[in-house]
Amino acid sequence: MTPEQAADERIVVRTARLEPDAVGALLDVVPDDSPVSWIHRGDGLVGWGVAAQVRTSGPTRFSDAAKWWDETVARLEVVNEVNEPGTGAVAFGSFGFADEPGDSTLVLPRVVIGRRGGLSWITTVDCEAPGLAPADIPRAPSVSFADGSRNGDEWMSVVGDAVARINRGDLEKVVLARDLVATSDTDVDVRWPMRRLAESYPMCWTFHVDGLFGATPEMLVRRERGLVTSRVLAGTIRRTGDDDRDLALAATLARSSKDLEEHEYAVRSVAEALEPHCSSMNVPEAPFVLHLPNVMHLATDVAGVVHDAESVSSLDLAAALHPSAAVGGTPTEVATALITEIEGMDRGRYAGPVGWLDAGGDGEWGIALRSAHVDGPTVRLFAGCGIVGDSNPEAELAESQAKFVPVRDALTASN
Repeated sequence: MTPEQAADERIVVRTARLEPDAVGALLDVVPDDSPVSWIHRGDGLVGWGVAAQVRTSGPTRFSDAAKWWDETVARLEVVNEVNEPGTGAVAFGSFGFADEPGDSTLVLPRVVIGRRGGLSWITTVDCEAPGLAPADIPRAPSVSFADGSRNGDEWMSVVGDAVARINRGDLEKVVLARDLVATSDTDVDVRWPMRRLAESYPMCWTFHVDGLFGATPEMLVRRERGLVTSRVLAGTIRRTGDDDRDLALAATLARSSKDLEEHEYAVRSVAEALEPHCSSMNVPEAPFVLHLPNVMHLATDVAGVVHDAESVSSLDLAAALHPSAAVGGTPTEVATALITEIEGMDRGRYAGPVGWLDAGGDGEWGIALRSAHVDGPTVRLFAGCGIVGDSNPEAELAESQAKFVPVRDALTASN
């Protein structure tokens, strides 16, 4: 672990209300100083600077980060005139998909700007409140794309291998991912694709933590004042852009036995993981179709009431849920072992939990989908597909291409 402050040093945190018109688009005020974001329909949290940070890895990455956060919270001196979830001290986190190496991070920014409905606020950590004039406009990168760990034909062969193993009874479902590499002539300013994603996919959660950015449609878990919710997405079909045709495709998706089977596994895994922590739960019997600009998903919103809210934070719940069948497979241990064996790449923090928690344990954690990792001039994009017994490799390749579209477009879009 590498905390930025000594363990015995007090941290002064101040949250103050802002006038409703003090900030326009949240990302417009974010400077190029370790930016973080979590934005949905124009509301959410953005921040910058580093007041404290921890890096964890391995099977204990979640518990080590949670321990560090508890110890950090114990050192806080807080003045909070808003007292809503997401005010006071807020840490942004991103966690590795696999146990090994499992590199993860949790960071307490120097400045956080939040907005929720008509309420806006600013939180500062051991610093004066900055001016909120628009930041410099990030430069659009000029990028070229190339295959990542496998080309399309190689990846389809891996999908075929997985289908064969499922049909012989080794497992029920596995999620296989692939990557695409974009290279720019200069270092990529992550604020550029973040702005594009927030504009183009407002119904998703636009995130960035420590180089990992994206616009995820999937809320792994939200905890707010004892209520827990989780949005499960599994089963996908690409949109055509023709409204009548897309309505027909949505009806086809809702009746698809392959997609309904994949979805059922994902819902079951989430419900089973949340059940030990909830005194009551609501699990709808049938999914609805979620319409996004490029694809449609089968979706189910699972809800519950936490019976141990004092001791179980949103981060603890995210750890309990990860990896769900939506990003790993069923049974979990068999599926994740198969991913390690045949996928042919290190996912890093792709498909791991990403989000935030506050000092009271409330927070929101999505699954890092429709995402990419930026490292200087290189951006590595990720896409994954749920594979079941009647999956078709060509169709899965087409689905993966559709899932690359949000980040590809965000990187290449012009002003």
